[in-house]
Order: sequence, then C-alpha cells, then structure tokens
Amino acid sequence: MRLGCGAFAAGCVLVEVLGVALFLRGFFPAPVRSSSGTEHQAESPAPEPSAGATSNWTKLPPPLFSKVVIMLIDALRDDFVFGSKGVKFMPYTTYLVGKGASHSFVAEAKPPTVTMPRIKEREAVSPSLLVLCGDHGMSANGGHGASSVEETNTALLLISSAFERRPGDVRPPKLVQQTDLAATLAIGLGLPIPKHSVGRLLSPVIEGRAMREQLRFLHLNTVQLSRLLQENVPSYEREPGFEQFQVSQKLHGNWVRLYLEEKNSEVLLNLGTKVRRQYLDALKTLSLALSRQVAHYDIYSMVVGTVVVLEVFALLLLSAPQALGSAAELEVPLSSPVFSLLFYLVLLLLGAVHVSVCTSTEGSCYFCSLSWPTVGVVLVLVSALLCAVLSALTRTCVDGKLLRRNPARTNSKWSELDLLILVGTVGHVLSLGASSFIEEEHQTWYFLVSTLCLALCHESYRNCFLGDNGESPCCLRVEGRFVRAAPTVKDKSTGCDVLELDRVCTKPSSLDTLRGCEKAMVLASPWLVLGCCRLLRPLNHTGVQWAHRPDLGHWLTSSDHKAELSVLAALSLVAVFALVQSRCSPMSRVAMALGLLGIYCYRASIGHVLLPWQRGSTAVSRGIIEARFVYVFVLGILFTGTKDLLKSQVLAAGATVKTVGLWDVYSGLVLLAALLFRPHNLPVLVCSLLIQTVMTKYIWRPLKHGAAEVAVMHYWFGQAFFYFQGNSNNITTVDISAGFVGLNTYVEIPAMFLTAFATYAGPVLWASHLVNFLSSEPSSGSALRRAGFCYALVCSAPASVYVVLVTALRYHLFIWSVFSPKLLYEGMHLLVTAALCVGFAAVDQARVQSRSGRAAAS
Repeated sequence: MRLGCGAFAAGCVLVEVLGVALFLRGFFPAPVRSSSGTEHQAESPAPEPSAGATSNWTKLPPPLFSKVVIMLIDALRDDFVFGSKGVKFMPYTTYLVGKGASHSFVAEAKPPTVTMPRIKEREAVSPSLLVLCGDHGMSANGGHGASSVEETNTALLLISSAFERRPGDVRPPKLVQQTDLAATLAIGLGLPIPKHSVGRLLSPVIEGRAMREQLRFLHLNTVQLSRLLQENVPSYEREPGFEQFQVSQKLHGNWVRLYLEEKNSEVLLNLGTKVRRQYLDALKTLSLALSRQVAHYDIYSMVVGTVVVLEVFALLLLSAPQALGSAAELEVPLSSPVFSLLFYLVLLLLGAVHVSVCTSTEGSCYFCSLSWPTVGVVLVLVSALLCAVLSALTRTCVDGKLLRRNPARTNSKWSELDLLILVGTVGHVLSLGASSFIEEEHQTWYFLVSTLCLALCHESYRNCFLGDNGESPCCLRVEGRFVRAAPTVKDKSTGCDVLELDRVCTKPSSLDTLRGCEKAMVLASPWLVLGCCRLLRPLNHTGVQWAHRPDLGHWLTSSDHKAELSVLAALSLVAVFALVQSRCSPMSRVAMALGLLGIYCYRASIGHVLLPWQRGSTAVSRGIIEARFVYVFVLGILFTGTKDLLKSQVLAAGATVKTVGLWDVYSGLVLLAALLFRPHNLPVLVCSLLIQTVMTKYIWRPLKHGAAEVAVMHYWFGQAFFYFQGNSNNITTVDISAGFVGLNTYVEIPAMFLTAFATYAGPVLWASHLVNFLSSEPSSGSALRRAGFCYALVCSAPASVYVVLVTALRYHLFIWSVFSPKLLYEGMHLLVTAALCVGFAAVDQARVQSRSGRAAAS
C-alpha cells in the first residue's frame, strides 16, 4: 500500500511513544513509601516491648545532642580524611579522630548522589554534634560519574564531646550507607525517624548510653523499618529481616521484664548484649531488603519498551531513501509481514519468552501484570515491526547493489550545510551519554544554531559572489543535495525513485534577480539571526554552571525595575502584532490586537507591569477575568483558522484560503504563548517571530533550501528557543504557574495542557511555522511530507538512543538527579512531536483532498 511519508512517520512516532511509556513504567522503580499518613503527622512512638510486665516508657528517648552542624564537602573521598593523606591535608581532623571524640565511617553513596534530601535535623540542651561528610568520592583523575569504589565511597565523621573513648583508640572506619545518617540524626535529636527512611542507626553513636536506652533506640529503628517492609513487600512475613525483628522484640520484652523485676545485673548485661546483637542483625537485613526494593528496576518492561523504540527508529532510518524520493511516498507492506512464516515464528518465540519470564520473576513486573489481550497486541506489534525492519533492510541492500552496478544514478554530492546538519544531529545524540552535557545541553544548541548561522552566511556570500551554489550552471539543488540533473524517473525494476542523466538542465533562479536592498538583506540576515540569539542568552541563565548567577530576567522582575519591565512588555506585544498580523484574516487581526491588549491588562492586574496611569503599587488580583478575556480571542482565532481549513478542503476553495487558515491557527498559538509567558520572556517570543520572518524571506526562499534542510533547521531553532525561555533538563525549571492562568482552582487537564504548552512553546511554534512555510510554497505537496518525515526522524533519534544509554547507565551515580529528568523531558518531547507529526499528516491529507475536489469541480 502506498502511503505518504508524513503519515507513515506520524504512525511510527505514535508507536514509539507507546514504547517509551512502557520503558518509563519499568525504569522508575516502585517507591518505598509509608501509607500511614503524611510525613509531618505526629504519631505516638512504639511502646517498649515487655513480656508480662508493664513498662511506662511510651515516649521518645531524650535527645543525645542539642543541635547538629553538617559540613558537606563535595567529592570528599574517604582516603582524603583517613590514612596518610588525612594526616597531611587534614591534620586537625586527624587529631580529633585520635583524641577519641569522634566516630569514623566510610559511607557508600547510592544514586542519587545528593545528601541533603536524606538528612533532616529538626534542638534541646545537650552537646552539639558536628557531621563532616561528602556527597560522593572521586576517581584518580577527578571524575565522579561512574560507580567505582573511589567514586562511591566518601568519608563520614561524627564529632562530639559526648563521645568518650580512650585517646589513641583509633578504630578502622566501618563501611556504612549514606542513608544511615538520617536515622542516626533523628535518634540523636530525639525526633521520630522519617517514615520513608531505609537507613539504620549507626550503633557507635549510642555506645556510651545505658543498655535500656540503647535497646530502646534500636527498637524504634527496627519497628520503623519493619512497618515500611510490611507496606511495600507483599510477602514480608517470609523475609529473614522480619523474622529476626520478631525474635529481637521477644527477647527485648524478656529483658524489660527482668529489668523491671530488678534481677541480677550480670544476667541483664549478658541478655542485653544478646538482644542488641540481634537487633543490629535485624536492622542490617531489613535495611538491605528495603534498599534492594528502592533500586529495583523492571528490566523486562524496560527491554520490551526499548525493543519497540529501536525497531521504530530503525524502520524510519531504513525508509529514509524512499521517503525522501520525488514522490515522498512509501510502499508499506501491510500484508506480507503478518502472513509470513517469520512473523508467526517470532510471535511464538516472544510468547514463550513472556511466559518464562513472568513465571520465574521474583519481583513485580508491570508488563507481566497486563491482561493477555494487551500483551498479545504488544507482542504482535513487536513481531510485525521486526518483519518490517527486515523487509526494509533487504530492500535497502538490493537497491544498494543495483545502484552500485549503475553508479551514474548516484552522481550527487553533499553540501557543507548538509554535512553540518548531519554531524550536528549525530553529535548531539552522542553527547547525551555524558551527565555534564545533559546539565548544560543548552550550550550544545546555542553552539549548533550559531554554527548554522555562520554556515548560512557562508552559503549566502558564495551564492551572491560566485553564482548559484558556486557550481557550474548545470547544477540544480534538489531537496538539500546537489544533483547533476533534475528530472526523476521511476526505476521499474526496484520500485525506488532514482535520478536520470542526460536530460536538459534547467537553471534555478539566481540571487542576481534580487534588487540591491534585498541582496544586502540576504547577506545581513544570518548576522541578524546570530545577533538575536546572542542577545537572548543573558536573559535567562539555565543549566547548572551559571544558573545561580543573576541574569537580565532577575533584574527586570525585581520590584525596583517594574517601569522598565512594563515598557519592554508593551513594546514586545506591539512587535508581536506587527510580525504576525500581515498574513492574518481581517477578523483574526482584530482579535489578535484585542487579545494582546488583554494580555497587558492581565499582567497589570496581577502586579507584574504598570498601567500608564498608575503612579505606584496598587492592589493586585488574580487576573481571572482578564485571562479568560484573552482565552476567548485565542479560541476565536483558532476557530476562524480551522473553519478556513475545512472550507479549503470541503468546498475546494483556493490555496489562499488554506494558507490564511493555517496562519490564523499559528497566530492563535502565538497569542496563547504571549499570555502564558512571563513578561520578561516576551522578547524571546518576539525574537522567535523575527527570526522566522527573516529566514523565510531572505534565506530559505532565495537560497532554495529543500524541505529536509528547512525541517531540521526548524527543529534546531525550536530546541534552542526551548532553552532561551529559561528551561533546562531539571524539573525545577518548569513554570507551573502557567497552568493556573485564568483558573480559580486547580483543574487537572487544563493545568497540564497549559503547563506543557508554556514549556514546549518554542518547539511547537517552530514546527507550526514549518507547516505554514511549506504550505505556502508552490511545491508544498511532497515538501510537506518530506518535512514531516525528517522532523520525526530527528526527534526520534535522541529518544531512541537515550533509552539505550539510560539502561546502560542505570547504576550511574547521577541516574536520578541528571539522567532521569532528561528521560522525562525526552518522553514528553516525543509526545509533542507525535502530535505535531499528526498535524503534518492532517494538513497534507487536507491538501490532497482539496486538490481532488478542485480536479473534480473542473
């Protein structure tokens, strides 16, 4: 079946979204959480166990320390404190260790390597405790991204006058877990242990206390861990740690009975020592079991999701030569994979593997918990995709052999711009394997768009001064590549589009036809775009290295510069109207003007900007009425644009109606983005519209870039403007306030949509402009399909490779703090891309039906 490559790409991305969703469900482990109320809800502590006697100790023990001072040193490896290096570089710390006023440990860091979320410190009148620790270690060359012993082991030193040991009694540091610090500090401060803590009390801290207090401390920690185990492990009764806890509690009750009966102190000491050892063993086993639960990955679900994602990406990649042909169509073999013997063999094999895995797995598995019809659909999809990939691979190999036999067919070469786009895209994908590149990914996109501007500058100068493309007059540009003749024919033996030689060459229009002013703008446009990008960089500092530095956005949003922000916001809204209104319908133009005016009134009502007649600060409101006033115009513009699109399809109207309808939809999205953007970010929207206008008029059209190149450029600029808005790969930079614009209370679906749109406004607006630009071109039919396919391919590449990288790096120290948020962003971006590709396919289908309607009418 012949299928447009845009519709094919949209279907592939939708399937890939399902694969990424399954991968995410398996990747994020089931959290170890307590269901007994909130974190800060006061609960009475577990009573002291007693066997037949009545104990009056039902409260928490008194605190050991009055306050805790935590000194956290980045990458403090254990041998920097202990051993010969400690004597040389930290002599006073070594002196305190030798004096006996401290306890030394080697804390093993587990992902994520952030210490503060695990430490709570909540004061009395007792000695102060100093905690000297590191968040992780470092390798010999200074790195700390892997999981070697040098990188995971860090020093942990507890210093207090409450610790009494003989001077010179230096003990080798014990290996403990970083998570043990939370339980230890809670006990030391006389506070309840955090309900979700999986750590255990560091026993040397309580060595100097009376036996009853020691056992009471250990009992509270063991009860907390056993409750957590019961709420997170269905078969908790068969866990060795739970059995040890029951034995310990029974022995502890016997000890309390003897203590209350005032039996022989030697008997009490011996039995107390036994109970303490039993508690310590139970704590170790319970903590280990819960830690395994925290670090549990659903590998089977991850593998199935990864296979789906990689199969879709391979299918897109192998289909690229055929999809980018002159017809921009694909021969999709719908029947052959389903009825082939290979399909049924693969399906039976996958079914057997599924049964084997689900019956042998010990932990929970999401994919195994699905119903058999759902599992069957997924397995059929995986089998069909595998057969389709093998079919496409066979076709590619056969076509490659035929082209090698007739090398004249492949007489083409790549331009510098093509090589830049290829190298830049591949380089960005490979950079996702390093945590530093993910934290500072905005720098990658800033570099790529800057380099792209320089490449476009080089190309425009070469075209103006050396002739078209710097080549012989017989050279023609076809879809971003230089080819030795334009006419294409169909090779009936292979069914693929090839280029035929020895035809009459047609020379494209030259830049010499432009007037002097227009040619000057062509030469200046890349520099103008480069200048706009440079001006936007100090507006919002993002990433990790510079996020703490004050930027222009902080200066504008301070209360002392509200007048400057007001002027900037007003000028930006006027510029938005000037850049958008020229191609809008008359009704949408009026709605656009009133909507932009409403946006300024909304920002003034909530106190962000000043109205001209305001002299000082006035009472602010939530701006509900003003925001909803703007929403009315947004919906009106979108309705007008949709009506024109349907009119061009149903009534077979001219192409002008469809172009105006698409632009109205685009202008409605621009108005919505202006409403949701914070006032200091409005220049980002203005620069985005300005760059689109300049590149459309003075770069893409005069230089005759193909659909593939234009699509990738739109993708690059969309990603760059995602970061120009102030976004990053950190979840904390998501502006959730956008989800409450115009809402009285939190409403889930509208809030999610508004937040997602505000976050991804850059990529959405650039993709929407791509549809408008190609739809307005004379050869918009195949160009729109190619653009949709290329956009899907460049978006699919990072998501596909990233799931493999994350699987390989799942035990990386920064897996939760760096790689996991980026994984969520990639999944969300792929979902947005799927929606955009469906839009590409819908517009292309409307164009086909409109052309058919006009042909029938004529």
